[in-house]
Amino acid sequence: MQIRVDCYAGYRGEETPRRLTMGKRCMNVVTVKDRWLAPDHRYFKVACDDGGLYIIRHDPHQDVWQLVFYQSHPIQDR
Repeated sequence: MQIRVDCYAGYRGEETPRRLTMGKRCMNVVTVKDRWLAPDHRYFKVACDDGGLYIIRHDPHQDVWQLVFYQSHPIQDR
């Protein structure tokens, strides 16, 4: 599913997701739990203010964001 992602570029110019938009629904990113690189994409695992856990990926060549995974109420970290 394609989504819109608003990012913050830190002092090193690396983009970090700050808000996800799916249709009319907007969620603010509370925390970035993980991030990793693949050959063609950058992945982010984020927790949002709606209580959901999302894995999103960015294709920097086409500048397209996609929702890869969603969990409505994640299991609490121990």
